[in-house]
Amino acid sequence: MTTQAVPEGKYVDVGGGLRVHYHEAGEGPVVLFLHGSGPGASGWSNFRRNYPYLAARGYRCLVPDTLGYGYSSKPDDRDYDLSMLVGVVARFLDALGVASCAVIGNSHGGAMSMLLALEHPTRVNKLVLMAPGGLEERETYMKMDGIRTMLKVFFGPDGITREGMRRVFGLQVVDASLIGDDVIEERYEIARLQPKRVLSTMHVPNLAPRLPEIACPVLGFWGIDDRFCPPSGATTIARSCKNARVVLQNSCGHWVMVEHEAMFNRLTHDFLEHG
Repeated sequence: MTTQAVPEGKYVDVGGGLRVHYHEAGEGPVVLFLHGSGPGASGWSNFRRNYPYLAARGYRCLVPDTLGYGYSSKPDDRDYDLSMLVGVVARFLDALGVASCAVIGNSHGGAMSMLLALEHPTRVNKLVLMAPGGLEERETYMKMDGIRTMLKVFFGPDGITREGMRRVFGLQVVDASLIGDDVIEERYEIARLQPKRVLSTMHVPNLAPRLPEIACPVLGFWGIDDRFCPPSGATTIARSCKNARVVLQNSCGHWVMVEHEAMFNRLTHDFLEHG
């Protein structure tokens, strides 16, 4: 068995010499989890508290690492724009024979989820968004203290350190006790593997004008104290999507699925069962 901070799962080839690493659990209708960005992010680290809950209740959960993250391929010769990454996700689903699924996305993964639903509408039958990116212009995100701290740590002259990681992830949550040494170690070990290009070329367009095109039901979550993605995005989703409900949670930052794990798991399961 591996002793790595993030356990190793399965791999699938997606073409062009690229591999996507992923975890899988459960049987039944497919639920795809797309994680956020930042130094050291991975599918397992983002969703290890959530996907086993759904897997135990009759769902086949797929938890991939986005290209450039976790143990997936990390090419240093291309730009990590949203369209390219979503194309890889589509090829990942093709490789596993998944024609349609529910999609759960957090932050950057939320933006990927929305674009997947927009560009491949038959693939996404339900959408769960946790503080997704892609609802503002870039300048707005650059003013958020969480984003600014994250970029300073990732591109700083001292390189990635555990202390820098702790500063970043202390801003993710209201209750800093949730960020234990295990979380820092998970992220630190992955961050050391990431080329700078993963974040330096990351481009997320403002998808807000296209939200009315999303046809599937949408469940949104947002923490009122989010320091990475403006909580005003909750209203944007509620007003713009045709069939949406959004939970705006107090005493909560950017990680609803961590800070209010039981509530998130319960409401997500109900949404998947009943819409």
